[in-house]
Amino acid sequence: MIFKGLEKKEEGTFITRYDLTYETRDGQDKIYEIISRNHDMKDLSDLHDKKADAVVLIMEDETGEKLLLNKEYRMSVGEWVVNFPAGLIDPGETPEEAARRELSEETGLHIVKVTDFIGESYSAVGFANEKNVCVVGVAGGEFKESDSAFEEIESAWYTKEQVRDLLKKYRFAARTQAYCYLWSKA
Repeated sequence: MIFKGLEKKEEGTFITRYDLTYETRDGQDKIYEIISRNHDMKDLSDLHDKKADAVVLIMEDETGEKLLLNKEYRMSVGEWVVNFPAGLIDPGETPEEAARRELSEETGLHIVKVTDFIGESYSAVGFANEKNVCVVGVAGGEFKESDSAFEEIESAWYTKEQVRDLLKKYRFAARTQAYCYLWSKA
């Protein structure tokens, strides 16, 4: 594919919709709709040459026997979805700072230690260029409700057996589902 250009179609508060134009190998134009957190994209490099937008937290309890998961009402699909705690990186924040803030806001817990950072990945590469960094570690503390009335979140620790049960009964965010499947089998 040869990138030919992009056009901003509609700007929202959090995302902007663009039409991308590519030339296919048989010489036809292909218009591809995407959304982006970047409100001012101008060229091809703006699609991918940027810092991560968000963090995803993969946290175990201090025993290493339980995984932290959120059941969250997701307005985009109108139902409860199981996912990892996650959130946007605010301007000036590092991924670790954003992870600490988001974990506290969504669950009331705190990061005991960060054991790894998984490289950047795309959230929904089929229609968006949003990138995430996964922060892996250990969390502790007491659960509390989300700080935001705009988020309905039920956070809890789950054993491998409980995760296998969740996988049969609930819908998941794709990355969370894949990780949970492998974690529960280990």
